[in-house]
Amino acid sequence: MSNNIAKSTKTNVLAIVALITGILSMAIVPVILGHIALGQIKKTGEQGRVMAIVGLVLGYLGVAVWVIVIIAISVAASVPGAVTVTSN
Repeated sequence: MSNNIAKSTKTNVLAIVALITGILSMAIVPVILGHIALGQIKKTGEQGRVMAIVGLVLGYLGVAVWVIVIIAISVAASVPGAVTVTSN
């Protein structure tokens, strides 16, 4: 039994979806799909490794942006007088 995995010309669908969701900035979705795609590509020898990695990078950048936004909102809300509430 050979350990060589024949290269497939088929592209992994999850790698494509990870890339698309990463471009659309869907934060955690491309991270999950990218990791699953990389595992499948490793087992099956399909194409799409670069797409999965780019989707992962874009996904992690999206997550980082959301974390920064949440921290900024939290800090702004905690500063006295930064947020004013008026009622009519």
